[in-house]
Formats: sequence, structure tokens, C-alpha cells
Amino acid sequence: MEALINLVQQEYIEKKDFPDFSSGDTITVYYEIREGEKVRTQFFRGVVIQIKGEGLSKSFTIRKMSGTVGVERIFPLNLPTIQKIEINKKGKVRRSKIYYFKDLRGKKARIKEK
Repeated sequence: MEALINLVQQEYIEKKDFPDFSSGDTITVYYEIREGEKVRTQFFRGVVIQIKGEGLSKSFTIRKMSGTVGVERIFPLNLPTIQKIEINKKGKVRRSKIYYFKDLRGKKARIKEK
């Protein structure tokens, strides 16, 4: 069954070249938004909380603060509407999934740079 899934993924999902990033990095994702017949580019800048999956079905979660409200967004890595990914800061964290980051406020919510 896994061989069949891998065959379909290799055949139909196009591979995009994005930079390597990990949990704790601050990145900006540029993606297309379709509103009716109009298409525009929007960006989402935040800290990578987790990277999940492997191969072509990998996805990642980004968290940003919008005012006092935390906003999270999950992006599949091979989403066709993603145009580019920029790495703004490389963060130094000790875990691969930093869920504890949601509860931190103020100066404690800073991540050290590599």
C-alpha cells in the first residue's frame, strides 16, 4: 500500500525547491489567495512550531501574534499556491515541536538566534 502511495505522490505532486528550515525559525511564506476571479499574493510571517510528516506529504505549522491574539496556520509543503518561503531568522530550540511556545508571553517568548 505504501508503495502505491509513493508512486502516486511521485507521479502527480510536483517537487518545489524551498530552503531547509526547522522548528524555532522565523519564516515568511508567500502564497496566492483567490477571491472570485482575482488572484493576489499574501504573506504569513511567524515562528515554525512544528514540522510533521515526511517526504512529499510534509506539512509545517507557523504561529504569529496578531495584536494580542495568537494565529496559527498549517501549510502543506507542496501546496501549489505557495510561491516562495524566506527564512528571516534561524532559531535555537531544543525540541522539534515547541508547543510550550503558545503559553509564553513577553520576553520569555523570545527565541535565541543561532
